[in-house]
Amino acid sequence: MKHAFALVLILICSLPCYPQNQQQPATVRSLLLHELHTTHNQADWFVPISVAVDGLTAEQASWQPPAGGHSAGQLTYHLLFWNRRNLLKFKGETQEKFGGDNEETFAKFDTKQWTDTVKQLDQVMTDLEKLVETADEKKLATWAPTIANICTHNAYHVGQIVYVRKLQGSWNPDKGVK
Repeated sequence: MKHAFALVLILICSLPCYPQNQQQPATVRSLLLHELHTTHNQADWFVPISVAVDGLTAEQASWQPPAGGHSAGQLTYHLLFWNRRNLLKFKGETQEKFGGDNEETFAKFDTKQWTDTVKQLDQVMTDLEKLVETADEKKLATWAPTIANICTHNAYHVGQIVYVRKLQGSWNPDKGVK
């Protein structure tokens, strides 16, 4: 009987500890940050930008599939262009002039600037994450659809980068996802 009482007492005392192990409910901020991180530098369901471009030389980045399509470098520059444009918009800063022809956002890739393009994209993604971390709830609610589209756009084009690298033979399959 003493053992049964002690067991019941232990169970009752441990009940308040159980909810502490449960995850907090998702918020707009936590969801947006999760999306930004998993398209930037945290491998989860798919390859993030940082993994897709890791180890890629400027020469490899300029390679285009024989049947047509963009190079990994063009796709990376395209992501830099649109992510930076949205970051500046969120910050209320002046955006680069743009004539509206989306093909221009691929064509500006320059092999001499490859390393800088990768660094700039990483910085823009980091800055977007910091902006979401510090924005007030009203701004987050306004930005949420655009940020969700940014992340979808990033994931789509990162998939293309991985595909181009596979065609080229420069993709390491061990870089995959969890």
